[in-house]
Amino acid sequence: MVEQKENITEQSKGQNERKWSSFLTRLFSGLALLLLLFGILPLGGLPVLVFCLILSLFACHELLHCFSLDKKGVSFLSYFFVIAHYTALFFHIPLGFFLLLCYLFFLGFYYVLSYPKANIQEIALLFLVFPYAGILLSYIYQCRVLPHGKLLVWLVFLSSWGADTCAYCAGLLFGKHKMTPVLSPKKTWEGAVGGILGSGILAFLFAIVFKGNGLPLHLSPFLLALAVSLAALFSIGGDLMASGMKRDFQIKDYSHLIPGHGGILDRFDSVLFTAPIIYYGITVLDYFKKI
Repeated sequence: MVEQKENITEQSKGQNERKWSSFLTRLFSGLALLLLLFGILPLGGLPVLVFCLILSLFACHELLHCFSLDKKGVSFLSYFFVIAHYTALFFHIPLGFFLLLCYLFFLGFYYVLSYPKANIQEIALLFLVFPYAGILLSYIYQCRVLPHGKLLVWLVFLSSWGADTCAYCAGLLFGKHKMTPVLSPKKTWEGAVGGILGSGILAFLFAIVFKGNGLPLHLSPFLLALAVSLAALFSIGGDLMASGMKRDFQIKDYSHLIPGHGGILDRFDSVLFTAPIIYYGITVLDYFKKI
């Protein structure tokens, strides 16, 4: 009996040590990633474009691996079109939709020439890779090259990682009602509301601090808080979509690139959806300022 209690105590101690070690790993790798962003995003231009391109290529590989398509010869099309998209962005040529059409046409040619070896499910999964891993992540760079983008780009991360943190805290304190019990059992409606409101408050404070000191005057704290809250709502969808794909393909993480976090798609899943929302939100606000 005494030996049994000692074994249980040792097991419990071992579990606590593993949890603490996992927490520290996650914390330090998260801080390292944040420092990397603080080092690269202020530079703007080519460094940010290259950084986003690398993120997209890694994300592309993770998604292809998740779909078990990374060994297929046709997977090179995904990498090729991601690079083509960033090249067009570098030269300020808006080719996103045109490249997406070309990507679909090439996949269509591959499908009919390889049939029945290739199937339509494979083509549909391949088609998802370029816009999801390539185009969506590129909006980080596109936000950075906006007028006043040196500050506005941080709204992308306030509405995604800021919302994640606020949602986690709100869920921990008030969470009772499960949002998606099967897809993500730990997420609650209370946490989601906390994430949306929390990110809006962070954006409001951000705008007050920087208004007239890097931020244009027509972007009021209220409007920015509204835009960030809307983006935070979409960030929840992005997070759940990434979780759903992992469950469908029975994987825990997309990769082990970032210790304690998983892969690029594990860490940037919500950013994928917030970056375009922030970009178009700021663009629309700028348009109404001019008319």
